[in-house]
Amino acid sequence: MGLNIWRQGSWLVAEISGDLDIASVPLIRVRLDQTLSDQIVCGLILDLTGVSFLDSSGLGFVLGRYRHLAKKRRKMIVTGLHGQVERVFKLSGLTNIIPKKKTLTEALQAVKEDG
Repeated sequence: MGLNIWRQGSWLVAEISGDLDIASVPLIRVRLDQTLSDQIVCGLILDLTGVSFLDSSGLGFVLGRYRHLAKKRRKMIVTGLHGQVERVFKLSGLTNIIPKKKTLTEALQAVKEDG
């Protein structure tokens, strides 16, 4: 499990790698939530390009961050969905709820154009 968090202007970017499952979610949640509470951001780009496996805990983590940000009128974009991860997102309906971009580059361009 890996987590790389950095800022792009007023947005936070979180690049996750490895499995996003019951074993890794608690650590990732603590680190990301701490960063989100410490910094004022317009939104979060969650890059899942490096995620090879996603279970219901991972889905709950993603949806939880989305809801948390939505309550504060902040935005979230998911990027890098592929293979099994994309299938799970589609089956769960999250692709209809959370805005997504194919690549991190596209997401960064979208937030840059958004202002």
